[in-house]
Amino acid sequence: MNKLIAVALIAAAATACSSNEKQRAARAANPAPCPNIIVLNDAARFIEFDGGDVVEDIAYTGEIVDVASTCRYFSDEPIKADVSIDMAFGRGPKATTDKKVFNYFVAVTRTNREVIAKKEFSVPVDWDGGRAVEVERVKIDEIFIPRAGDNVSGVNFEIIVGFSLTPGQAIYNRSGKSLKFPNIQ
Repeated sequence: MNKLIAVALIAAAATACSSNEKQRAARAANPAPCPNIIVLNDAARFIEFDGGDVVEDIAYTGEIVDVASTCRYFSDEPIKADVSIDMAFGRGPKATTDKKVFNYFVAVTRTNREVIAKKEFSVPVDWDGGRAVEVERVKIDEIFIPRAGDNVSGVNFEIIVGFSLTPGQAIYNRSGKSLKFPNIQ
């Protein structure tokens, strides 16, 4: 009886190895490049003023400092991407509270074409301890990007991130007057 179990285990292990080798060979044939991840330049910074657009009237600021993504897909399955976004948030002289919720978006597009999907997210920020700047890392797991077939790679898509802005904030960012955080480590 023990020999029968041992033979069954060896057969199962051999099947698993064979299956893993086939998967590795298939992945080598389809190296699965990830979609480019882009911070939309006009939405990379957030500045909220209380009054004019001068430094003394700044209430809150935000900046997308870094983005990264990983992805995986096999055969003709959808691309499953994970995104990590580092953001820095500031309290200015006109801030009225130590807590604020900032909104940002993640969109998936066909490269240089239409938006496939877009979703808004929120990140709560708490400036406890009186710090002027807080850094937050948010992770978005499993963004699913459909593909028409196994010959469509991740380079055919882009993942775009940015802050959800009012039209006035977007115009301010385009003007070139937008403030930028110093290098934060």
